[in-house]
Amino acid sequence: MSTIVKICGITNIDDGLAAADAGADAIGLMFFEQSPRNVSLQTASEIANRLPPYVIKVGVFVNPSEEVVMRAISECGLNILQFHGEETPEFCQLFPVMTIKAFRVKDEESLKALPEYQTDAWLLDAYVADKLGGTGAKFNWDLAIAAQKLGRPIFLAGGLTPENVADAIRKVQPYAVDVSSGVESAPGKKDYAKVQAFIKAAKSASA
Repeated sequence: MSTIVKICGITNIDDGLAAADAGADAIGLMFFEQSPRNVSLQTASEIANRLPPYVIKVGVFVNPSEEVVMRAISECGLNILQFHGEETPEFCQLFPVMTIKAFRVKDEESLKALPEYQTDAWLLDAYVADKLGGTGAKFNWDLAIAAQKLGRPIFLAGGLTPENVADAIRKVQPYAVDVSSGVESAPGKKDYAKVQAFIKAAKSASA
């Protein structure tokens, strides 16, 4: 099966449509006010409503309230929720759509927390002190290979670029790859040539 490609941190309709046109399977909408890629509920809804129906809409949250998440599901038609904070395993199970729990992987010890979360998938990102993601930092892919054996589909993030995504897919064989800063011209603004190159490289490597 072809590796799923998620373009995260979409902040405007043009970037969302460009990602869809380039073959993205999923786009990520960031509902975290401290992120440079944060979008309001209204903007996210406008983006989501313009996307082709086959593009998966992922809402990205950091320690949200249940009410905030339910509103986003309702107004944006989210298909998947991605939790990047200190959400409990119980909180992640509260919602009527699929869920992903993100982990910042520092070392092998970091992997011990994964099985506590019976979400539909786990996202592995690089550990950077005081940063919750979107840093562009890369982590040890051998740890992702180890995580594969723990029983959930893996979304591989952290430092992926058009230049290295094919190697990452061949080595780790993740269910999905997730990129944000690696295809940007500036935080929150996608570089369309990079988006196209990333998706082409990812799909070629997993064909």
